[in-house]
Amino acid sequence: MTEAASPAPSPRKAALRAEALARRDALELDDRLIWDEAITERVLALPAFSQGPVSAYWPMRSEADPRPILEALHERGLPLCLPAIVDGRMHFRRWAPWEPIVPGGFGTLVPQSSEAEVRPAVLIVPLAAFDRRGFRIGYGKGYYDRAIAELRPLATVGIGYAAQEILAVPDEPHDRSLDWIVTEKETIRCA
Repeated sequence: MTEAASPAPSPRKAALRAEALARRDALELDDRLIWDEAITERVLALPAFSQGPVSAYWPMRSEADPRPILEALHERGLPLCLPAIVDGRMHFRRWAPWEPIVPGGFGTLVPQSSEAEVRPAVLIVPLAAFDRRGFRIGYGKGYYDRAIAELRPLATVGIGYAAQEILAVPDEPHDRSLDWIVTEKETIRCA
C-alpha cells in the first residue's frame, strides 16, 4: 500500500489528536521520566515478551520512551528492530541498543538502510490518544494500522501516559486495535 492509499484524515480524529498531543506535551518532563520507569516495569511483565523480534519506535516530542524496554529485552537476548518508512510503507530493520541510527523522516531516527529487514513478533506502538478497547490515535498517516494488518498474528502493545486516555477513539474500518495498553498507572488488556 502506498502513502497515496492512506485513509483521508478524519476531522474528529484530527481535533482529538491535537488535544491529546497538547495534554501530553504539557506533562512535566520529571514526571514523564518517573512514569517511563513504571511503564517499563509493566511492559516487561507482559507474557508477550517471551520471543522476538520486538519492534518499538525511537521516541520524539513527548512520547513515552521505549528505549529502556528495548535495552532490557536486549539483555534478555531477544532480537530487536525499529521501523522505517520506505516508499510509503513501514519496514522493520534489525537494531540493537547503541548501534547507529540515522534520520528517517517525520522527525524519527531509524536503523541504517543496510540493516536486515525482519518481521517482528511484538510491536510496541506510540500513542497520541487511546481508549480502553485498544484503539489509538497516532499521527494520522495510518502506517501502524497497515503494518499491524500485514503482520498479524503478532502481539501489539501501546505505551503512553494515563493523561492520553479518551473515552472513545472514533475507529474506522482501517483501524486496528491493540492487544495491550500500558501506562504509568495500569496495564489494560484490550478486547
